[in-house]
Amino acid sequence: MRGSRQRRGVSVYPEGWGVGYDKSGHSRREGREFFLKCWMVILAGWLALGYGTAFAFAQAEQPTAAEKQSATTIVLPPSPKALLPDEFDGWVTTEPSKVVTDAAQFDPANAAALKEYGFNAAVVANYKRERETLSVRALRFDDATGAYGAYTYYRQNGWPKVDIGTGAASDNNRVIFWEGMVVVDATYSHIGPMTAGELREIAKQLPIPGGNRGMIPPILVNLPQSRLDGQTTHYAEGPAGYAGSGGVLPPSLVRFDKGAEAVTANYSLITGPATLTLIDYPTPQIAEAQEAAIRAYLKAGSKAQPPWPKPLTDSDQASLEVRHSGPLVALVSGDAVPDDSHRLLESVHYEANLTAIPQPVESEVEKTGRLLLGITVLTVVGASAAILLGGFLGGGRALYRLARGKPISSVFDEEFIHLDLREKWNENAEAIQGPHPKG
Repeated sequence: MRGSRQRRGVSVYPEGWGVGYDKSGHSRREGREFFLKCWMVILAGWLALGYGTAFAFAQAEQPTAAEKQSATTIVLPPSPKALLPDEFDGWVTTEPSKVVTDAAQFDPANAAALKEYGFNAAVVANYKRERETLSVRALRFDDATGAYGAYTYYRQNGWPKVDIGTGAASDNNRVIFWEGMVVVDATYSHIGPMTAGELREIAKQLPIPGGNRGMIPPILVNLPQSRLDGQTTHYAEGPAGYAGSGGVLPPSLVRFDKGAEAVTANYSLITGPATLTLIDYPTPQIAEAQEAAIRAYLKAGSKAQPPWPKPLTDSDQASLEVRHSGPLVALVSGDAVPDDSHRLLESVHYEANLTAIPQPVESEVEKTGRLLLGITVLTVVGASAAILLGGFLGGGRALYRLARGKPISSVFDEEFIHLDLREKWNENAEAIQGPHPKG
């Protein structure tokens, strides 16, 4: 149109949009930087969240004080040779120590009893110091219960007590003691004032088992302590150990095949000596049945089969009495008057010591760790889903454009009618001098 200003190739949008700016006036470079900063912040958040979760779980794996106290420590048995040193307090081995794993080879006369107590190895060493000699045998068992039983089996009634290890006794030149799972039997050519101290050095080096393997027989807590003669207790886990340690009843009547274990002890009552036998069975029902069988055996007297053992025949028949309490069967024998024997028997009471098994408790740290882990998993899953969905939609659009013969990206598309406002005005003299179109 004449007289009008011609605007050729001029865009209606701000300068540079289409080559470097978005609608808000920011350049695409600034947009890319903002996008990268956002992703860096998200990535840093993920890393912090993952580190916090890992730290929380690491703290949760650390046992608490209560867990450490209730934990059971498993101690592997040492090599049998480690039970006895090559030298101590001037004593030196005259030859290499000998290790024996067969109870029949170690002690043929008592092999059956040793097997019942759980014998698994022994070491024999001979020492010499100047003109004196010392022979030491160290017997290792599966647990402390077996070691205690073997100690009471070898130790005879009346041996004086010695302060070595958990329990010790001596008979002239022979000293026997037990510590942990080990029984030590030492025979000196000459006993001196330092003998006990020398053996204590060996006792300190013996391993101490943990957990249930370090427990003494629970049946011992049921023995009345009043007027109990020290060094007379004998514990048996089988017929050979029971008979060999002077059991009162025939082993077949005790019924070790039903899981019984027995302990015998002597008491000095006012009216005479007495022997108390306690037999622990797995259930009260078995104990009740065995009580009836033992009572019938005692009533049979000289006609009983098998015949009464010597401890029964030497007892006052009027003082023989049997009763049961829970899974325990108690028998009293000896020369005390019936009233004293009855009072001793009545002092036996079974008390069930129930121990609660600690259940695993989730700590607060572990709860926090699980919460952070859940948040991390949820964030990663959501971000992955967003990335996959964006890739699917963006990739689909790119393929669609590519199929239509267009570039994949539409960033530089000129899809709008625009006027190039960057061009200078083109005006001729006629247009300037001419009349205005509207007059």
